[in-house]
Amino acid sequence: MFVLEGVRLVADLLTSGATPVFVLYDPDQLATTDAGNALIDTLTHSAGAVYAASAEVIKAASDTTSPQGVVAVAHWPTWSAMTAPRLVVVCDHIQDPGNLGTIIRSSDAVGVDALYCSVGSVDAYAPKTVRASMGSLMRVPIFQDMAWDALARTLAPYRIYAADGGGQSVAYTQIDWRTPSVLIVGNEAHGLSTAARQLAQQTIHIPMRAGIESLNAAMAASIILFEAQRQQMKN
Repeated sequence: MFVLEGVRLVADLLTSGATPVFVLYDPDQLATTDAGNALIDTLTHSAGAVYAASAEVIKAASDTTSPQGVVAVAHWPTWSAMTAPRLVVVCDHIQDPGNLGTIIRSSDAVGVDALYCSVGSVDAYAPKTVRASMGSLMRVPIFQDMAWDALARTLAPYRIYAADGGGQSVAYTQIDWRTPSVLIVGNEAHGLSTAARQLAQQTIHIPMRAGIESLNAAMAASIILFEAQRQQMKN
């Protein structure tokens, strides 16, 4: 199970069709905004266990310093194995929950079919990751704790590209993303692991002016993913 906080995240949870294990909400705080009032109406018709609570109870249950008046607990989404994917992301030991949440959010925006997190990556359902994803983790199929041998078997039919600034990499705009493709995003501090390099068929980079070493992992992933979407939409 995992925890969601805030009006938008809880509303997205309910919109997804999931039934929360339970929801705590402060009716006085939610009633101060239109979105909060709409959520109160949704909660009163929810099939889950919904409880009105004081601001003190909400604060005690919250992971944030300024709670928005609602906290929910939900079961992890369950996803079937992907069939005929168009675009897949692999996170290679991504450690920062904000980065992973942003990658999930960008993956949702471009319609990524599956996102795999290697063993050693941060928990996709940790509170900070959940907040950074802005509800997208309810829509993107996420598979965690993936061993590289399992990834190699799963991704064998597809073209696999790994974001990397050195070696024999080519610019990401030179890749034909119209064919089913996989993008591997490496660790923030150490880049691609040996296993990721061995799995990738081609390394790619984002051209930058001299003196700039690299981009944030989530920013780089987002730039590449939106180029893939641009090509696929044009096709």
